Amino acid sequence: MATVSDGITYAERVVSGEIVAGELVRLSCQRFLNDLEHGPDRGVYFNEDRAQHILDFYDFVPHVKGALAGKPIDLMDWDIFILINLFGFVIPLIDELTGLPVLDEDGDTVMVRRFRTAYNEVARKNAKSTLSSGIGLYMTGADGEGGAEVYSAATTRDQARIVFDDAKNMIKKAPKTLGRLFSHLKLNIHQERTASKFEPLSSDANNLDGLNIHCGIVDELHAHRTRDVWDVLETATGARLQSLLFAITTAGSNKEGICFEQRDYAIKILRGIVEDDTYFAVIYTLDEGDDHFDEANWPKANPGLGICKRWDDMRRLAKKAKEQIAARPNFLTKHLNIWVTAESSWMDMDKWDKCPETASDEELKNWPMWAGIDLSNKIDICAAVKEWLDPAGHTHIKAKFWIPEGRLETAPKHIAELYRKWADAGYLELTDGEVIDHGYIKAEVMAWIAGDNLQELGFDPWSATQFSLALAEEGIPVVEVPQTVKNLSEAMKSTEADIYGKKFHHDKNPVMTWMMSNVTVKPDKNDNIFPNKSTPENKIDGPSALFTARSRQLVNGGSTPDMSGFFADPIIIGV
Repeated sequence: MATVSDGITYAERVVSGEIVAGELVRLSCQRFLNDLEHGPDRGVYFNEDRAQHILDFYDFVPHVKGALAGKPIDLMDWDIFILINLFGFVIPLIDELTGLPVLDEDGDTVMVRRFRTAYNEVARKNAKSTLSSGIGLYMTGADGEGGAEVYSAATTRDQARIVFDDAKNMIKKAPKTLGRLFSHLKLNIHQERTASKFEPLSSDANNLDGLNIHCGIVDELHAHRTRDVWDVLETATGARLQSLLFAITTAGSNKEGICFEQRDYAIKILRGIVEDDTYFAVIYTLDEGDDHFDEANWPKANPGLGICKRWDDMRRLAKKAKEQIAARPNFLTKHLNIWVTAESSWMDMDKWDKCPETASDEELKNWPMWAGIDLSNKIDICAAVKEWLDPAGHTHIKAKFWIPEGRLETAPKHIAELYRKWADAGYLELTDGEVIDHGYIKAEVMAWIAGDNLQELGFDPWSATQFSLALAEEGIPVVEVPQTVKNLSEAMKSTEADIYGKKFHHDKNPVMTWMMSNVTVKPDKNDNIFPNKSTPENKIDGPSALFTARSRQLVNGGSTPDMSGFFADPIIIGV
């Protein structure tokens, strides 16, 4: 019988290094242990009875495939860890009108589940669909939710039926237990007592409107070419007090899609770049630099290796991938859970976080300063960065950001929430309307650089020609910096060297930190680099402005040579 302590012990063993695990799994386990100890400080509590309830439910859930078909599922430790996270953590239900906790008839605070979204990424054949099918059944008829609507969704109806059919077969193979709770038809599982249902859904988002979802399970999220299904399901959970949108997937190759966007957001939560107490994430994959063909690394992506996934099958696939290059991408994505075409992250965010703070305004005004502007387009973030060079050769920066308030209505929900949080804290300025007023930004920039020892202000001529002309008319020394590899590669490498060499100081602006974590690179054959972004919504305007300023600082930031006396002592040919 699985117990809550099994899940806690798993997390402790991962963190201690006793269990082979990648960095992202260790971070997930550390987050769990931290929240057990410190969660109550911010209103997050762990309810062991709730966590045990879902584990006890699995005592009645049978295997549906293979030699163990019909026998009760023996949950693996990593399964237990996921389940007690999703169903054990609770928070007080808050009345939206009063802002106060809701009380029950006995005067006790009503508690609801903490996690509303979950991202589970793991290599194939680790029984993630089996785990998800059990969750779907639990939330259909054992969660105490009246009229629960549970759906498994995928790009095709056949894919969506994998989770659903496993759930239906669980009922068939356990007629005396699950069969007493649920009835089923070809494409429907239902519970008459609570008027609840569980059904598969295809990816036609136009047919998903009007849903009132208690649980949405999105299978193989990496295969979704658009974000339509995810957005519709996410919107449809809003009316439920403790709904769950659960993504299960292996790695893929489309870094522009919704899966990579969710993955990127999940990693930022795990690494502490973004705070979101409603989002659970666990990602089983190899670490950067790991040898793909070293068996010792395989459990990082395959927590069920040796239990539900065979070692000999992994060895066979690895041998084929090593000998046949054409087979390698499939082995990396499906069996090592590695995104094969995604560009690599540029910045070591741990080193960025450890950078010292920018000097005081009193000191900065005495040092030469270069500025960079990234106006982007009129419906997106605008960024400005000031970069000073101190007498010791250290860099100091400050950043400023603007965005039209109307843009928040069209941004993905999790991004819009970040923008609002930063705006409330004074790190991001919301401007009126749907578009940026460049005249307003010009006045803001003029005021921001007033009193500084400005050397040059760099800008991208592609989007800011009129803006730069307006600044030039005010006497500002503006310089075009086209966004090319030639201009930005050395600026990026120089910035990186300063950060790694502890010679870079920044103002701890969380918007800039988020954007730095979004920068990806793919070196060319000459080892040149250029800033790209991991997903369309992961903006990099701040870093672009920084590299623009750094590009000009590299050109004219050295000391001016003393030319006096040069012509008084010329070199005479023949002497």
